[in-house]
Amino acid sequence: MTNDHGTKGEPSPFTELMGEVMATAERFGHRQHVHLTWLAVRRYGTGAAVNLISDGIQRTARYAGVPQKYNVTVSRAWVELVGHHAGESDTADFDAFAHQHPSLLDKKLLTRFYRPATLAGTPARTDWVEPDLAPFPWQHVDG
Repeated sequence: MTNDHGTKGEPSPFTELMGEVMATAERFGHRQHVHLTWLAVRRYGTGAAVNLISDGIQRTARYAGVPQKYNVTVSRAWVELVGHHAGESDTADFDAFAHQHPSLLDKKLLTRFYRPATLAGTPARTDWVEPDLAPFPWQHVDG
């Protein structure tokens, strides 16, 4: 398991990314979540960002007293979607990235790929569940 707490009083990578995002935001809404994820993907790669973001959100939910709000599938799906689009973009500016990929700012984007009942179910909350409505963009097979 990755230790994301930093060492000798140093902030964790998650905490550093949160600080960067929140430096210009009044609240942590969906856009800030996407910004946080985009920064993590750009700095650490999609695979590492899945763990970093998921662990950070899970810890934050536990700290806030709402651990049941954490959802493995939702967290990973968002990181993978942002990672996919970041891989197709060469911009180093989040606002430009968001303008290029406005669908990522739609909080309901995952319902294009998953039934709401699937995302709300225990299997999706506790483990990774593949999309059950449509494949992710990178899963399309050209025939």
